[in-house]
Amino acid sequence: MSPASRIFRDPQPFRLLRGGELPGLELAYETWGELNAERSNAVLLFTGLSPGAHAASSDEDLEDGWWEYMIGPAHPIDTDRFFVICVNSLGSCKGSTGPASVNPVTGTPWRLDFPELSLEDIAASTQRVVEHLGIEQLCAVLGPSMGGMSALAWLKQNPRGARHLVTLSSAPRAEPFSIAIRALQREMITGDPAFDGGRYTDEHWPREGMRMARKLGMVSYRSAIEWQDRFGRDLQFRYPKQSFTMNFEVESYLEAAAQRFIGAFDPCCYLYLSRAMDWFDASADHDGLEDALHPVKLDSALVVGVDTDLLFPPRQQGEIARSLTRLGIDTRLEMLPSPQGHDAFLVDYGNFGNVVGGYFRSIARRELA
Repeated sequence: MSPASRIFRDPQPFRLLRGGELPGLELAYETWGELNAERSNAVLLFTGLSPGAHAASSDEDLEDGWWEYMIGPAHPIDTDRFFVICVNSLGSCKGSTGPASVNPVTGTPWRLDFPELSLEDIAASTQRVVEHLGIEQLCAVLGPSMGGMSALAWLKQNPRGARHLVTLSSAPRAEPFSIAIRALQREMITGDPAFDGGRYTDEHWPREGMRMARKLGMVSYRSAIEWQDRFGRDLQFRYPKQSFTMNFEVESYLEAAAQRFIGAFDPCCYLYLSRAMDWFDASADHDGLEDALHPVKLDSALVVGVDTDLLFPPRQQGEIARSLTRLGIDTRLEMLPSPQGHDAFLVDYGNFGNVVGGYFRSIARRELA
């Protein structure tokens, strides 16, 4: 957890959508910029699966955040104009209550005793932080990947809670391909003997399960076009070559990414958040997404996707944009030609920075001039 993170503590019981109850909540969050006198310039950022609340550097923590290029003075989301809030998701291990937290009843980590988690729970818990900050209506709510799904869940719970919406490389529901990828990742983790039914320790960590799950994830986060342009058939010299593996540069890239991740994220938290993404369907119990979002009142929306995204393909961005447009919301759909696949929102500074920056500048001109 970043030293800049603050902890919101709510002693009130929190009942989860799919059953079960937490005796209270702790949610780590960070903010950038200043809330104006009208409290009208707040932007709520939901994260993807693995990032924490440290989306950008600040005076309290100079280390670059996971979305450093996007948030800050004169950045696409300009903190000289907007007050940005990023909350570490319920269920994560970056300072918020989750499976890695201590169950106050047993005095040991929750692990697999944690109640079933949904993105609706993440949305509802995050709203408690917004209320704690005294904000009645957000200027905008946004999120990439899982964060965009959480933003849709939040809008359904707070249909007049924001004036603008931004989703990036996201979707109204998980499709079979992305479910299959995440299901295999969960099997890799739980199938590691060191996982031991969730009873792993720091000394006996499911390293191999986390290692292989991360490698599979990295393959799905990027595109074949990028692999070809970036690595080709170059041989690698970083790791000892082994029979049937570690011969090519692309293999060493995956290994390095996996090694960085092994100890950086709790296995049970990964399982719970991953499964929450699979469960999510914004149109559940409705006649389609348009019907599900019918109560939502927005001034405008921006939906951004990437043509090479395997996990959240262009048709899903189109469904979100069409549904919002049919509801009379001024909606802009941007499908970006990036070779970097699903992860483009993290690394394609030019494309995403230009589109998001232009959108927030237009909001500032209309509302904050």
